[in-house]
Amino acid sequence: MSRADMDRLLAEAIAPERRAFRIAGALAAAATIAAVLLLGLSGWFITGAALAGLGGVLAAQGFNYLVPSAMIRLLAIVRTTARYGERLYGHRAALMALATVRARLFDRILSMRDVRAVSAGDTVTRLVQDIGALEDSLVRRPALPAALAGAVIGLVLAWLASPWASLALLALIAGLALWAHLATPRLLTIAATDIAAALARLKAGMVDYASASPEILAYDLAPAIERSLAVETAELDRARRRFARGEAIIDAGLTLGGGIAMGAVLAISNAPLPMTVLAVLAAAGAIEALSGYVRGVSRGALVTAALARLEDMAGQHNAPIRAESASGPIRRSIALDRDGVHVRLEAGERLGIAGQSGSGKTSLLETLAGIRPPDRNSGIRLDDQPIEALPPEAVRAAFALSPQDAQLLSGTVRDNLRVARSGLSDKQLWAALEVACLAVDVRTMPHGLDQWVGDGGARLSGGQLKRLSIARAVLAAKPWLLLDEPSEGLDMVTEARLARRLDTWLRDTGTGLVVVSHRGALLALAGKDDGSILEIGGSSQSSP
Repeated sequence: MSRADMDRLLAEAIAPERRAFRIAGALAAAATIAAVLLLGLSGWFITGAALAGLGGVLAAQGFNYLVPSAMIRLLAIVRTTARYGERLYGHRAALMALATVRARLFDRILSMRDVRAVSAGDTVTRLVQDIGALEDSLVRRPALPAALAGAVIGLVLAWLASPWASLALLALIAGLALWAHLATPRLLTIAATDIAAALARLKAGMVDYASASPEILAYDLAPAIERSLAVETAELDRARRRFARGEAIIDAGLTLGGGIAMGAVLAISNAPLPMTVLAVLAAAGAIEALSGYVRGVSRGALVTAALARLEDMAGQHNAPIRAESASGPIRRSIALDRDGVHVRLEAGERLGIAGQSGSGKTSLLETLAGIRPPDRNSGIRLDDQPIEALPPEAVRAAFALSPQDAQLLSGTVRDNLRVARSGLSDKQLWAALEVACLAVDVRTMPHGLDQWVGDGGARLSGGQLKRLSIARAVLAAKPWLLLDEPSEGLDMVTEARLARRLDTWLRDTGTGLVVVSHRGALLALAGKDDGSILEIGGSSQSSP
């Protein structure tokens, strides 16, 4: 995925929020104009009042303070209201656009042929941290119209003091903007890249360590992990210090430029003192308005680093952002040609697979499920087409997999069931739990369907976790059900009950089945009537 593709994705995500961004920019410009006018008018008012006081009682009484006071209050209200409005529209638009980007990139991950190659920790980091860096750039979009508005109003007010003062201010504003663009690559880019990489390693490590926390405690690995995290944290701190140092240098240039602008206007002005003070403070306000834009340029180094990481993630396997299935779900037949034995299953038929550990049974199911890329000439044909010629989306649309090592969401029982497909009712959830022989267990839980299962299902027993995975696969309502050691962790009574209920459900729904098991009760699901049993590494015991 090229930078142009990433920019196109961002543009598509921003498009629905373009109106909100324009409103935010207009409000930011209004807030800046009000702020500069407020600063300049306040200076003029205070100076004029002071001179009137020095002029004696008559001069003080003749000074009209009501109109300027009212204008100052009005400008303060406009500035505050516009600033709040800009935050409301700008932040909302940014968050909505980034939600779209996250969803599109997550779709991108799911479109990969080998999803096993994706690190969970690294993916979470990129979808949260790196896209979060883009948030800063989107939130700062109104900074440019604000800086332009501040520059224009500052130049106009400086012109009232002297045209030369206005030209001097213009030169300083242009110089400071150029300074920010030239200094950022030199001072911030490398540090920003190092921050993104170090923070990503740290967060990804924390996710991976959290998933392995029972083993870490059991084998007393915590001290070694703490030392590893300390090294990563030290690298992150060093990168952050370099970045903060670079930002400080750029900000120092901006502060110095503001002082020079005020001094230049003061030196050049030939207007009366109140007007001179107004111009000086207006120049300060114009430089202050520029600061938001300059900080956006500085933070652009972090955004560039984040985009590079997102491009790398989204570009794996050179998959398109949104792959569309051309052939639809595989429904009619599955043909396997392995170890010299040919097996063909028509819709609704069943196949049992047995064999020694390491013989490739799980690999076969993962290939059928579309989460493992098929080998060239794999011997697997779906609807008479080689599986390697089919898009992953078409394959995945046909198979619901309950894997040997099921992964659960860190949520509730309901959360883990509803990911199967949209629109599921509680009645359907309970029906699937009945098929998986888990309904009684869930009913005895304190919160029922809303019971939290822990990180990755840590609060469930191995048998409960397995059966929840089976219920989720049942709810997916795909043409074919793939089960990998579905009775592992179950006692014989529960195993027999599970086999009976699955048999009834398969018959009622007409769903096809491919089951891998070492247990006769589950292989019997495929060994009667239309079914067959394939011995991986051996020969088929029966075939349809």
